[in-house]
Amino acid sequence: MSINQNQLVFDSPTQGLSRSYTSKRSLFGIAMTTLAATCLILSILPLFFVIIYVIIKGISRLSLDLFTALPPAAGLSGGGVGNAILGTLIVVGIGALISVPFGILAAIYLSEFGSGKIVGSVRFATNVLSGVPSIIAGIFAYGIIVLTTKTFSAVAGGVALAVLMLPIIVRTTDEALQIVPQDVRWASVGIGASQYHTVLRVVLPAALPAILTGVTLAVARASGETAPLIFTALFTYFWPSGIWSATPSLAVLIYNFASSPFQDQQELAWAASLILVLLVLLTSILARWATRKIIN
Repeated sequence: MSINQNQLVFDSPTQGLSRSYTSKRSLFGIAMTTLAATCLILSILPLFFVIIYVIIKGISRLSLDLFTALPPAAGLSGGGVGNAILGTLIVVGIGALISVPFGILAAIYLSEFGSGKIVGSVRFATNVLSGVPSIIAGIFAYGIIVLTTKTFSAVAGGVALAVLMLPIIVRTTDEALQIVPQDVRWASVGIGASQYHTVLRVVLPAALPAILTGVTLAVARASGETAPLIFTALFTYFWPSGIWSATPSLAVLIYNFASSPFQDQQELAWAASLILVLLVLLTSILARWATRKIIN
């Protein structure tokens, strides 16, 4: 009787080893995915609990007066943080007006026009500057602005915040420009566009969503800084009278009222913390919305 060899199927030793290797690799992948998910949850939980705690402590004081009234004097009740909200917008706005143009232009030079040791040195200096404590930026602005003008001011606070925002904007913009494929640049130059037109009309629009994200991160960090503003903008219980005078801010108000022995001021500190979180959230939402509009 003849046996058709095509009907016989044998598992070779190589196939067995391959299955064993695939099984081990799958188990390793599952284990690493589980570990990564666990680390993600552990890293998010503290942030989640902090936000929930701030909401619980601050939501009881949310009212119209909180956004429109002035802070109460020591021992008095009522009032709000309207002047601190306005002062924060002024100081952070000045910092953004200084840091955003310089940061984006510096990143464009590093990514598109610069070469050699200069680019490496600037990138290294940017990385070092991003790790400098914020109080150093405050002392720097105090030395060049406050001592020169003989007054605390929103401009001095904006300069201090600009020093903190600048390295974030430079690094994120530089990375965003490098992500744009080189083929896009070659295609633009190939149809006759100059390098400047290529950067302005092709590269920057392609990298704009990532650039806006970097600007949002810089604004979020600057909004919560306290030490630089204590040295530069100081604080006042009244409405801001100009950019060359002492200017209140939410961060300094929180610092002052959180250590107050009066319960009403402590409650205002929690409410101001909640407003600061909401301002950062609103900035992020607006940046996302602008990004989607640009992409579409």
